[in-house]
Amino acid sequence: MVNYLAATSALDDVKHVINVLCEPHWFLIISVVALAVFLLKYRTVTKPAVAGTIGALCTLAFLVSCLDSNFVKIVTKADNVPIVMMMVLVGFLLWLAFRQAALNDERMERGEPLREAGADDKVLVWPDLVYIELIALVLCTAALVVWAIVLPAPLEQPADPNVAPNPAKAPWYFLGLQEMLVYFDPWLAGVVLPGLIIVGLIAIPYIDKNPRGNGYYTFKERPFAISTFLFGFVILWVVLIIFGTFLRGPNWNFFGPYEFWDPHRPAALLNTEFHDLFWQGLLDRRLPEHFLIRELPGIVLVVGYFVVCPVLLKATFFRRMYLQMGFIRYNVMAFLLLMMMLMPIKMALRWMFNLHYVVGITEWFLNV
Repeated sequence: MVNYLAATSALDDVKHVINVLCEPHWFLIISVVALAVFLLKYRTVTKPAVAGTIGALCTLAFLVSCLDSNFVKIVTKADNVPIVMMMVLVGFLLWLAFRQAALNDERMERGEPLREAGADDKVLVWPDLVYIELIALVLCTAALVVWAIVLPAPLEQPADPNVAPNPAKAPWYFLGLQEMLVYFDPWLAGVVLPGLIIVGLIAIPYIDKNPRGNGYYTFKERPFAISTFLFGFVILWVVLIIFGTFLRGPNWNFFGPYEFWDPHRPAALLNTEFHDLFWQGLLDRRLPEHFLIRELPGIVLVVGYFVVCPVLLKATFFRRMYLQMGFIRYNVMAFLLLMMMLMPIKMALRWMFNLHYVVGITEWFLNV
């Protein structure tokens, strides 16, 4: 009996630690560190023995976690099952791509031809391609039929404008945008940032004209481009979907994976504006009456961020890149990169200082 109680207490302590580590600031830091370690040690991490061990440990942790009733309610919810599958697929496909990149990079260092060199990928449409597509169609149809029988669609009652679910969540593919609304004004989170994502993806072939890495897997020859893309995709999209799916509960509060979603938990703290921190907190003065003077410190900070940072990066880390890209392409790349980094910066400021807006000109609906 004593041993059972001790084991239960130890398990509760482990759950508490995991709940703490899943708080947004710790979760984001751990995710960034994990991605950095993966990119720096991709040749070691992607070895089948190492990757298999990591996968087995993650599977074991997931199965043990399923013994917790709160965890099971979250991951087995019909809406959330595809997200669990997505996480597994993202991890597997990252391993597969980087494993092939590691093998290619090692072969290039030894002076050997690439794995893709001399490969004849041409096949006949009939019967080769059609047979493969037919088999894939049959297997996917069977899987969807079994899925529909085992896991019914999460249909609810007809929508009632007087009764809103708590939490009210968007579809999973919009949860990243819904999470952005916590940190940015709707025009930024719903229009500008998604628009820049599309514009940035369109601009990649014109900004990055490096021919290396085309048609074969590699990381050594394209470290900056691949790292930047993965940071935006994994950290600023997949992690935000995980936040909205598994960690955001009633009243849009954060809950750990083993916590009960208590709808009566107190709401978040009051918002803090940057002009309050500057004028009242730093200078101990009342707020200026004119909104432009009131928001002048925030405007200077935002403009300085987009003007000074490209110059500093050009003189330090991106000196060689500037010489290769030229003035226009470099500044377009720097602007898109700084806009991407604005997201984690604003998230950190929100969590640390409850900062609402750096620039809050409500008179013009211009809030940053």
